[in-house]
Amino acid sequence: AYWKEIDAFNLSLKLSEGRPEYTFYDGPPFATGLPHYGHILAGTIKDTVTRYAHQTGHYVSRRFGWDCHGLPVEYEIDKMLKITRREQVLDMGIDVYNNECRGIVQRYTKEWEKTVTRLGRWIDFENDYKTMDANYMESVWWVFKTVFEKDLIYRGYKVMPYSTACSTILSNFEAGMNYKDVSDPAAICSFPLESDPEVSLVAWTTTPWTLPSNLALCVNEKFEYVKIKDKIRNRVFILLEKRICALFPDAGAKMKWDYEVLERMPGSKLVGLKYTPLFPYFNQLTTAFRVICDNYVTAEGGTGVVHQAPAFGEDDYRVCIKHGVVAKGEGLPCPVDDDGKFTDEVTDFKGRYVKEADADICAMLKQEGRLVVKDGSDADICAMLKQEGRLVVKETYVHSYPFCWRSDTPLIYKAVPSWFLKVETIKDKILANNLLTYWVPSFVQEKRFHNWLSDARDWAISRNRFWGTPLPLWASDDFEEMVAVGSVEELYELSGVRVTDLHKESIDHITIPSKKGKGTLKRIEEVFDCWFESGSMPYAQQHYPFENKDRFEGGFPADFIAEGLDQTRGWFYTLMVLSTALFDKPAFKNLIVNGLVLASDGKKMSKRLQNYPDPNKVLDMHGADALRLYLINSPVVRADTLKFQEKGVEEVVRGVLLPWFNAFRFFVQCVERWETADVEPRKFRPSVEVSKSSTNDLDVWILAATMGLVKYVHEEMKAYRLYTVVPRLVGFIEELTNWYVRLNRDRLKGASGEDEAILGLNVLYEVMLTMTQIMCPFTPFFTEYLYQHLRKYHPNYEKMADDSVPQDAVGKGHTVHCLLLPAVDESRVDARSESRFKTLQQAVVLARVARERRKVRNNLPLKDVLVITTNEHDHEALNYLQPYFKGEINAWNVTYCPNWQDYCTIKISPNWKDLGTRLGKNMKAVAKAVNSLTSEEISGLMASGSITLCGYELTTDDLVLKREFSGDKKRYEACVSDDGALVIAIDTTCDDDVYEELRAKTLAACVQKMRKSAGLIVGDKVEVFYEEDSGGAVKSAMNVHAASTVKRIKTFPLPLALRPKGSVVIFEEIVDDRDLSPKPVKVVLTAPCVSVNEEAVMSVANSAEVAHLASMYLQTMDYDRALTTQDSWDVTVTGTSLNLKRGEHFFATANDMVNSCSGIRSAHGITPA
Repeated sequence: AYWKEIDAFNLSLKLSEGRPEYTFYDGPPFATGLPHYGHILAGTIKDTVTRYAHQTGHYVSRRFGWDCHGLPVEYEIDKMLKITRREQVLDMGIDVYNNECRGIVQRYTKEWEKTVTRLGRWIDFENDYKTMDANYMESVWWVFKTVFEKDLIYRGYKVMPYSTACSTILSNFEAGMNYKDVSDPAAICSFPLESDPEVSLVAWTTTPWTLPSNLALCVNEKFEYVKIKDKIRNRVFILLEKRICALFPDAGAKMKWDYEVLERMPGSKLVGLKYTPLFPYFNQLTTAFRVICDNYVTAEGGTGVVHQAPAFGEDDYRVCIKHGVVAKGEGLPCPVDDDGKFTDEVTDFKGRYVKEADADICAMLKQEGRLVVKDGSDADICAMLKQEGRLVVKETYVHSYPFCWRSDTPLIYKAVPSWFLKVETIKDKILANNLLTYWVPSFVQEKRFHNWLSDARDWAISRNRFWGTPLPLWASDDFEEMVAVGSVEELYELSGVRVTDLHKESIDHITIPSKKGKGTLKRIEEVFDCWFESGSMPYAQQHYPFENKDRFEGGFPADFIAEGLDQTRGWFYTLMVLSTALFDKPAFKNLIVNGLVLASDGKKMSKRLQNYPDPNKVLDMHGADALRLYLINSPVVRADTLKFQEKGVEEVVRGVLLPWFNAFRFFVQCVERWETADVEPRKFRPSVEVSKSSTNDLDVWILAATMGLVKYVHEEMKAYRLYTVVPRLVGFIEELTNWYVRLNRDRLKGASGEDEAILGLNVLYEVMLTMTQIMCPFTPFFTEYLYQHLRKYHPNYEKMADDSVPQDAVGKGHTVHCLLLPAVDESRVDARSESRFKTLQQAVVLARVARERRKVRNNLPLKDVLVITTNEHDHEALNYLQPYFKGEINAWNVTYCPNWQDYCTIKISPNWKDLGTRLGKNMKAVAKAVNSLTSEEISGLMASGSITLCGYELTTDDLVLKREFSGDKKRYEACVSDDGALVIAIDTTCDDDVYEELRAKTLAACVQKMRKSAGLIVGDKVEVFYEEDSGGAVKSAMNVHAASTVKRIKTFPLPLALRPKGSVVIFEEIVDDRDLSPKPVKVVLTAPCVSVNEEAVMSVANSAEVAHLASMYLQTMDYDRALTTQDSWDVTVTGTSLNLKRGEHFFATANDMVNSCSGIRSAHGITPA
């Protein structure tokens, strides 16, 4: 709401005008479906990078785009209108059909805008681009005309992936987008030789529906084939000797009795043999039904004899053209229509969908004796083959098969005329341009994308559909004269017709007079593949070259794009192909590829299965920042898969955002305490110079760590490694909240004096503000919340009307997202300080692990801790930070042991993995020698770094050295760091002294919890009283640990009997905690109240009644008036006048009274140390 109120996105763009432009391309999604986690992930990556670019001194235009044309839209309309054939569209009218398409392309745009905005992504929806807009389509025309004039477009007749559900071809990269493991019929059929009908070639196929179109058989002329007598079927077959197992799956020694090898021959001897066709549909072809050869036939499967249906197989078409079985052109037998049904030529199955006819064909062939092997249940073709006895074997074959990426139906391969872009011609340039780009992660570019480009084939850019940008090509009937039109104006000049819409219904009627005497040129029927349109996005979104020419050329290639791994064969590919064809440049410089987001069970997210949480509900429940951090801090940003777990988002809230917020809240509370601690109210105004002046170890460390974070973020973000940045950011939050704030709590509350408090608050403010700025590209909402509170303390906040202060200055800037990110100040990077605290943190962890092993609770103090170091850095660090180390591990004493040999032994063993390969059979002898090394030899090895054993020189890399604690293991529990450089051994002795301190700390902790439950803030003062049963365990603990208790809770707990009678109880609790006392203890918190020494008052009063009434009067007076107005009061009670003095008769607190009156201390057994 605040961003909308101040128009934050446009404000940021306005303030960044004139800066260097950072170009970003946003791939257009289809708005026919709702956004899912894949879109949210990619959107988060894009938003994080572009925010960072903006806040590092760039102007970043961000426009949303929509893919409006193509199969996704048409498929939805076909389902809605129950359209199954192309003719139905023509009957209803293309204009009517396209209007239906136009009506749904933006069905969910509002839902998209809502979700994207809710995610915190800043992008321009008002000035979006749509691939169906006339300006966009005109630029696509320009792209086509440009590559056409470079002779990179041709009309070809090729076998292409074909979607029968959508009645159109697909490009090879589209066919590669949706593979599935399927079970298909696999049939082995017989082909009797014309020269000897008793002998049959046998061929294997997984597509029986292509058998009616069989025109040849293909063998490998270099392979060895055999003629065998099948004793089971009593027939003679020819097949590859290595593939006899296709007829006899269990072929072994005993199965050889089932067949007899009659003759062996090379494949070359079979070439030219003619055979009897399976079906009579194309018997008129005189060049068909013979054996041909090609090296693509392998011995890996089938029979070594491959059935050829040139209309339905890419290799089939190539080989049959090569051997003259069919001629290049359109006279190819192709008895399957646009809907995947057999035409009238296949009389037995006409009108049948091809994939449903398999079983009947097999049955027919079997009846004719042409089906050799058959197993499983399929369709009609197998049934016919079986019936005709031509089906030898039919079985079920499980393999990976392409499905239509839009309709999710199986593709077939079919020969159709299409318009192609010559990718193979410019392949070397594309590969070279790929090397000019930077990908994260790099392996996608170097392997997956490179391999795809290396195998790239010419791109079929046309589709026999309706809703798309029409190919701007006008041609004569014989295609001898063709004119590519590159603009609306050019079309007007050539035809005399001016148009405002470029869809089929608006231009198909337009003709162009021939310049070669061929009458009129008509536009070809096809429209563009929608991937051609999205690949034209860099130019078309800016209506280049008709508008924005200088701006486009100044910002091309784009600085950054990002999409999912599936786009390596989609948008990334088409961008690279078209930019190379147009400019011989890549379309982008930097690219982040994300992996797939799967359901928690590892399956694809499915609305039908409802196996994933609604994204909007997750956003509402946990917030956008938590979801953003969860996604960016996952393997999916490294192009790996992510099994989405909502509890992972929840953990980000609990483990990152809440601690971060608590640190901020604590800071605010401490500031409020400081501002009200003095008699006169004061305002906190932070200064960087003040924080720089601090020599406090914690301050120096956290400021160095903050600057180290800033440096790291800049380095990694410049390398687009988001997956390394977020863990570092999360780790810093851990250091800030669990180390700096926790170790500094008392100081920031004023325990060390107001000068130290204000110094610490200056440091904490700088850290919080710097962190808010550096994190804002990642967590835009939470950082905005923090900034709006933090900016009010900044001196610039009071300079809103001062024109000399820039609008995007810290404090004055209306939003954190308009500020520039903090720059690196090398003078404030302190590697040694950071290193010291890392050693401290490591040592603390080791001590805690040692506690866990012996089940020594963290709240029990350790009497002694041995710190055994092997290097000077660790020794110096822990000695330097000793007060923090002792406090963190709750230890009374730390003993430093720089001579590790006095407390540890070295256990040494071979690095089996590396040495095994190198030493071979000598490994055993070397291992024995290693195990026999003396302590002196080991010391020599560690000093020199190498040793010679059994004639081999071994280094410390070849050996595994482990230190083991050799001291008093009964008293001490030791833990060794992974590298063996640091050993921490804790004294596990627990005696009465230890438990006494535990009681004192437990009471202090109870008081802190009670303060929190009572809603008290840092500056609120209370007095603490307790009541315990006989035994005096609490009193004893208080006496021994009085100073540390007062330091923790700012007051000394007293027996309940000393509570002033007029005091007001704030909170009261019966504490049943054995760490405090064996029996329940009553703890009472009261507001500060005047305490009266009744014995002293009695000494000046004439009766107990007078003393009592005088005491009650003092205790019920206004507290501030009683203590600040004067040092003594004249009180008259029942005619008796008393002069009661502060410090003798009454006191500010019960603690003051106890401290001043030894008699009271003695009477109540209070003897604080």
